[in-house]
Amino acid sequence: MKPSFALRVLFALTAMSFVAGMPARAAEPLKTVEAGQLTYGVAATFAPFEFSKDGALAGFDIDLINAIAKQMKLTPDAQNMQFSGLIPALQGGRIDIINSAMYMTAARGAQVDFVPYLRVGDRVIVQASNPAGITGRDDSICGKNLAVTLGGIEETYARADAQRCTAAGHSAPNIMTLPDAQNSALSLRQGRADAIYNSTPGTVQLLAEVPNVYKAVGPEFEQTTTIGIAVGKGNASMAEAVKDALAKVVAQGTYQQLIEKWKLPASVSIFDGQKTAAHTE
Repeated sequence: MKPSFALRVLFALTAMSFVAGMPARAAEPLKTVEAGQLTYGVAATFAPFEFSKDGALAGFDIDLINAIAKQMKLTPDAQNMQFSGLIPALQGGRIDIINSAMYMTAARGAQVDFVPYLRVGDRVIVQASNPAGITGRDDSICGKNLAVTLGGIEETYARADAQRCTAAGHSAPNIMTLPDAQNSALSLRQGRADAIYNSTPGTVQLLAEVPNVYKAVGPEFEQTTTIGIAVGKGNASMAEAVKDALAKVVAQGTYQQLIEKWKLPASVSIFDGQKTAAHTE
């Protein structure tokens, strides 16, 4: 007796499965520290990117991650901590990503993977009266007290300048490493530091918030420094999810709106065409 049509179909499908191997499984859902949440580390002391205002977090990065999390269908959950603790927290599995205006450097790239989203430069800031006579990131910084954020890219710049000064036969600057940019600015205001290094957007924010106290000297430097959202080393699924969500935020025009809202210079954008598909070459 011939098998029924339904049985013949079943036999054929079974044979195909043996030839082609096991059927492909559906893609696994994105794994996060807490189900349904995007837990991110942030050092909220770096205006206008991230800072505390009236007991809540504010800034470009905070608005951007809210938009990204919405595209990922996750609820953003901020873990505010010192900047130097961000990478250890990510490596320890306590957070999903770092969203804290983190400058992409080779040293950090060896520890985490990045999804880039901004490009910025830096400025030298002094007191308005500039008693130390500093003229920029040049020999005038040699032998002076220079305050920078511990573990920040500005510390890297300062240590490179110390080597440059000594190589030229000058005294190295005294590098004061402080917990955050706010403490660096305070040390300058109190006269404990002669100068600080700060991002160009951060400099604009500082000069606007505290007029007639500080001023920027010398030209902008390191204008090609790229900022990225950090994900765990080798965590391709998280990197792709963040990248795809960011592309949608850019395509919708939200990215450009946030640049304008936080009064960042147009040069910070790394995308060609704000309302077209994003890319991050």
